[in-house]
Amino acid sequence: MKHEQTFLKAIMAGVYIGMAGLIYLSINQHIIGALFFSFGLLVILSRGYYLYTGKVGYVFPYQKGYINVLAKTLSGNVIGIFVIARLFRLSGITHVIERGTDLYHTKLGLIWYETLILAIFSGMLMYIAVDSYRKAKIDALKIILVVMPVAIFVIAKFEHSIANMLYLFLGNTYTLKGFLYLLIMLVGNAIGSITLQMVEIKLENHNI
Repeated sequence: MKHEQTFLKAIMAGVYIGMAGLIYLSINQHIIGALFFSFGLLVILSRGYYLYTGKVGYVFPYQKGYINVLAKTLSGNVIGIFVIARLFRLSGITHVIERGTDLYHTKLGLIWYETLILAIFSGMLMYIAVDSYRKAKIDALKIILVVMPVAIFVIAKFEHSIANMLYLFLGNTYTLKGFLYLLIMLVGNAIGSITLQMVEIKLENHNI
């Protein structure tokens, strides 16, 4: 039952990131769209859903079974995003679909190491958002510390692997390069998030 809950929570996280991405693509004003994008992560954190970029930073210190949780989280996120993208393609709102497709093609125009660096920055911001939400005692502060990192990664065009899956699925961008770049983004997000977590662990141990 616990494994089924993990998978379902991961699917729902994918659903909400997909919805947040559609909101962003539907708004012409870039900064306003970036702020509304944070809706997805706020819902995920408040409901305890499982998002890859929110979970991968806590892989160390290693806990038995955590890699399995990450695998279920990632696969569930993909399914949730895929369902949202495919359903939206049936809506007939072509300008949003075209905008998402164009955005992903632009991302594929980067050199692979540029994508990796931008993904690392995104992973760092996601760790900041998730860990700050966990540690903040005041609800208003929790919201601010989630909204701002999400808005920053969107405005700065950092690469969030799960969000970018929406643009891939919207545009049917099923190419080898597209999947390789997604893999680079997944790795980069992990590097950024895990790096900050390791620094936090080092600082905590030093304080002791």
